[in-house]
Amino acid sequence: MIAGVLHRRATPRILRRALAACLLIALITSASAGADEAPVELGRVDVVGTVPLPGLPTPLEQVPSNVQTFGAHGLERQRTGGIAEYLNFNANSVSINSPTGNSFQPDVSFRGFTASSLLGTPQGLSVFQDGVRINEAFADVVNWDLIPKNAVASMQLLPGSNPVFGLNTLGGALTINMKDGFRFQGANAEVSAGSFGRTLLSADAGGSSGSLAGYAAFEGIDDNGWRDHSSTRIRRVYARGDAHTAQDDFSVAVTLADNYLEGTQALPVSMLGNPRQAYTWPDTTDNHLNFIAANWQHAFAADALLAANIYYRKFSTSGVNSNVNGDYAPPEQPAEAFNILTDANTRAVGASLQLTAQRDVAAMAHKFVAGVAYDAGNTRFMQSAQPATFVNDRETIGIGDFALETNVQTKNRALGIYLADTVVIAPQWALSVSGRYNAARIKTQDLAGETPAIDGTNTFRRFNPAVGLTWTAGPQLNVFGGVNQGMRVPTAVELTCADPTAPCTLPNIFVADPPLKAVVATTYELGIRGRLGASSFYSAAIYRTNLADDIQFIGAGSGAVNAGYFQNVGNIRRQGLELTGGTAWGELQLTARYSLLDATYQTGFVESSPNNSTADTDGLIYVRPGDRLPTLPRNAFRLRVDWAHGPYAIGATLAAFDGQYARGNENNASPGGRIPGYAIVAMDARWNVAPQWQLFARVDNLFNRTYQNFGVLGANYFRGPGNTFDAHLAGPEPFRSPGAPFGIWVGIQFRLDHGAGSR
Repeated sequence: MIAGVLHRRATPRILRRALAACLLIALITSASAGADEAPVELGRVDVVGTVPLPGLPTPLEQVPSNVQTFGAHGLERQRTGGIAEYLNFNANSVSINSPTGNSFQPDVSFRGFTASSLLGTPQGLSVFQDGVRINEAFADVVNWDLIPKNAVASMQLLPGSNPVFGLNTLGGALTINMKDGFRFQGANAEVSAGSFGRTLLSADAGGSSGSLAGYAAFEGIDDNGWRDHSSTRIRRVYARGDAHTAQDDFSVAVTLADNYLEGTQALPVSMLGNPRQAYTWPDTTDNHLNFIAANWQHAFAADALLAANIYYRKFSTSGVNSNVNGDYAPPEQPAEAFNILTDANTRAVGASLQLTAQRDVAAMAHKFVAGVAYDAGNTRFMQSAQPATFVNDRETIGIGDFALETNVQTKNRALGIYLADTVVIAPQWALSVSGRYNAARIKTQDLAGETPAIDGTNTFRRFNPAVGLTWTAGPQLNVFGGVNQGMRVPTAVELTCADPTAPCTLPNIFVADPPLKAVVATTYELGIRGRLGASSFYSAAIYRTNLADDIQFIGAGSGAVNAGYFQNVGNIRRQGLELTGGTAWGELQLTARYSLLDATYQTGFVESSPNNSTADTDGLIYVRPGDRLPTLPRNAFRLRVDWAHGPYAIGATLAAFDGQYARGNENNASPGGRIPGYAIVAMDARWNVAPQWQLFARVDNLFNRTYQNFGVLGANYFRGPGNTFDAHLAGPEPFRSPGAPFGIWVGIQFRLDHGAGSR
């Protein structure tokens, strides 16, 4: 069956790699299956949340998908730069790219679907914070820099096109649960410093008194960046108050952020000898967030729960982006470059209501869920351009005034109604059925009055179903499988940038274009999981997600990662294999993860990519069915080792990724359009020098490997002496984003009177 699901052309290599990974996991798990040891906690999850709002928990063995769960203890122990980096090291089927050159603004891909802060990246993951979808109303982007890492209690990565989680859940949903004062009591404070001028100061505290609780967290990060002109300043605050009675729970939470991030573009391969340099600069982002959410739960009885939330989210982002003028030809086009000034202000509100009840019907146990969610967002977007010239190390200095090019307002409205039922049809069998009806409307209005053709309203409606089945033989074996369907609607940015003859420079120059179709994803999944003894676990899953009318950002080939247009490109398939195994021998714990991703176009199309060496005289390339999607590694392997003895603990993580194709090389034919694979090792250590004091350290890229994790085919305009601007020497060249070199950070933590459930 597995061989039938996977692409025929790739099957022999897939089977060899899958067999090798299975053997490795079998060795790990079988080595301790019969060991007589005390139970060791390895992140075992007995129940999970399978709906957006809190509900009656679902036993893991009744969930028909390969759920991955992570807790606050792992985040604190490894001390990665953010939750995106943590997922990259610890979650199966996850990879990250750095198109902006700033480690706090990555593209995070799961099973080939991406959540990114970069306009122009097709979004395929939905992200929730305490039940509120935090994909921004403008373009569905996810700003990873806004999430306070030290306030995260747990995360669940739910794969598939689960319709219950609403729009944008094509490849999966990430649910983030934040801390509260009932479960996280005490106080923490820590400070660290190290490579690239990065310093971190964080503190959090929580406590309760009777039926009331409070929690607050702060994070401040200053980072010069390992590349030139890539500094970061992050300030994040999370505060929450909770109250409960015999039947009700209330909470109000506030998330604030004030972040400034500088990016650094990908470099031509001829300039990678000095990977720290910028291609052009400045490229800045200024993010501000005010986010307040209130949650309420009412228990009618032990088997019935009503949950509701309401939120207000104000997000403002502005920035300046430097761009080469690809049409430079004095005296008609005298400007060597342009600075693009953007400003977007979004206000979003929403509310959800969900009822969960357990009942016995026809001698079978049912867990019913019924919910409704409404989200609304208004965005004011402005963009201006300024002619500029290059000075010094390719800094763009304005030689004129900024001229307003875009002044638009977009309005997003989305209503979702969902139903779900988990039925225990026999002692070992559970059937899950669910569905959601989505209605979405996107309205765009030209406020400048100069481009009235972009004014318009697009409406999308669809019902998406899901069905799954599980069979449990005991703790050693749980078999699961299912089919589910999700959708995403085109964003206002995509709807107004869909003309291949007039590519946009993102953030977007809005133009009048024909409407796009909604994307529909159908996922098939089959897997097994279980535990071997008290200290070993395993899981294996195979999946296929078929997308109809997928929307892709098609690069225009101007050398920047943000120039192009959006297009429905027909059908795309993402399929793969996930293997996970872990065990413990006394003080040593090991976890191994292998993932295979076969992401291919299933419909041929024509793309403008003039810097692809196989392009025709019109700059067009021909993408064929079976060609692989760019920026996605095919194979990934992770190995995590933890050792703890008394007050000492050391951990190490190996993350290895296969090569990937560059953006603009969608036909997989350009010789320079493939980025080599790489492997990096990270280490972390801690020493509890006293009951309340801990010294810690983290090392990234232990062996100082040289690698790149993103690429695009572009034109290099800096082939003059010392990489200076020379339009006459400009020519096609692969661009790549280099990965960070060896880095080390050390710090100290003070911890006071934490409750038993706090870590």
